[in-house]
Amino acid sequence: PIPCKGDQSSRRLRFSRAGQSFASMAKVVGRDDARVPVTILTGFLGSGKTTLLNHILASPSHGMRFAIIENEFGEVGVDEKVIKETSDEQIIEVMNGCICCTVRGDLAVALKRLREKTSGFDGIIIETTGLADPAPVAQTFFVDEEVRLSYSLDGIITVVDAKHILERLREEKPEGVENESVEQLAFADRVLLNKCDLVDEKALEEVQKAIRGINANTEIIRTQYGQVDPKRLINIQSFSLENVLKMDPEFLNTDGEHQHDLSVSSVSVRFEGELNHQQLRMWLSDLMQEQAKDLFRYKGVLAVKGMPDKFIFQGVHMLFSGGFDERFRWAASEVRECRLVFIGRNLDKAALEQGVMECKVGPLRFKVGDEVEANCGTWTPGKVIKLWDDGNPYRIRLQDGEECWGPVDTEDFVRKPSNGKGGAGNGKKSSPWWDEGAKKQPWRARK
Repeated sequence: PIPCKGDQSSRRLRFSRAGQSFASMAKVVGRDDARVPVTILTGFLGSGKTTLLNHILASPSHGMRFAIIENEFGEVGVDEKVIKETSDEQIIEVMNGCICCTVRGDLAVALKRLREKTSGFDGIIIETTGLADPAPVAQTFFVDEEVRLSYSLDGIITVVDAKHILERLREEKPEGVENESVEQLAFADRVLLNKCDLVDEKALEEVQKAIRGINANTEIIRTQYGQVDPKRLINIQSFSLENVLKMDPEFLNTDGEHQHDLSVSSVSVRFEGELNHQQLRMWLSDLMQEQAKDLFRYKGVLAVKGMPDKFIFQGVHMLFSGGFDERFRWAASEVRECRLVFIGRNLDKAALEQGVMECKVGPLRFKVGDEVEANCGTWTPGKVIKLWDDGNPYRIRLQDGEECWGPVDTEDFVRKPSNGKGGAGNGKKSSPWWDEGAKKQPWRARK
């Protein structure tokens, strides 16, 4: 293992405008400290940090305005596209690096620039990458004099994936490499035990016991989809330097180097153009079957041919979710592009890039009016009546009047008429990615 240096890159600066001034907020919560409070939001990959951040930003209960510092491990930023956008909500993005390694450079500079250019903040929320050790991030607020005078560290919130955390905690790391999940829990002032709906009570009790074994005094809050009262996480004044020094006497030592597991890496793909999301999902399904254990996190924001909304997906190991989100519609002036990031162990960069690019939209084989056969479990004659319908390359009217989609422009789904000489359709191959709720005739197109 070698120290992670983290590359410097451009940052975008935005701010949330709804709420009262920091001075008035300080009076409401009884703060004597005029410094801007900072919350560090941490947790392993896929635990639900961005979902929680969205919930905090959307909540009307706190009446506060925040600046957000968003950190991503990969070369391409995705969460910045996923964080709920309003007309005034803004982000600083620290891209392509681990904030726990670049913290005394990039983070300190960003904080100083924020203080110089803005006033009236109610608080700052720092969302770290899932591979970050929160200790060096917290250290910044005590070892940099200018930062210390302007900001106070309010608390460290660690989000935990109830389904996968035990596996993370038990993972054996190479010599000299810290277990990030253990560090994230050790420094937590609050633990958000998220995704409780994915495990039973017995498993939750086992997880809580493991957490207590690392951090006996932290408050554990059970939740689903990051739904928690923000007042339990913001302005809690819970970070105690005295307690941290008791746990880690070397906390203020700036000479230490954080070491990452070199078998863990990220692969990012970004291009202008559009994807066939049906084909991508099928490819991802195969990828999960083959490499789920080593796929810690995968996510993306996609431009899908024929669809006005962005397709947003994310996954952790075998758990995948994705769909079109009407909150994120492509603007007429916006360049339609695709961004995807994979984070995991021993990733094959070339194979991942090839798999994604094979799903990129190209010229279609058939045009409207062409006679074809569609794979509806059996090959059924029909005619193409529309191209790129609801994200599918073909909408086909069958001879019996029913209509179906051709979800991918390959011989597996749509082919030239065979005059009875073709083979049988592969029902499994045409399984219902495009209409998962239909138990009968999954190939049928919506009217």
